[in-house]
Amino acid sequence: MRLKELREKRNITQLKMAMDLNMNQNTISRYETGEREAGYKELIMIADYFDVSIDYLLERSDNPKFFK
Repeated sequence: MRLKELREKRNITQLKMAMDLNMNQNTISRYETGEREAGYKELIMIADYFDVSIDYLLERSDNPKFFK
């Protein structure tokens, strides 16, 4: 998942992102390290937060706006 890349590119901390999405910072960290996988609801929230497609977020596309 491109979560860490997207977050760091926009200079957003895990804590800020967690607060914006009403999530736990530890959950964001675990998504980034692959210790935990995001569910459908969380994937949609994260993709919307960064204004990218879920396919881009999950590295299925290199086009941020591409929807399969």
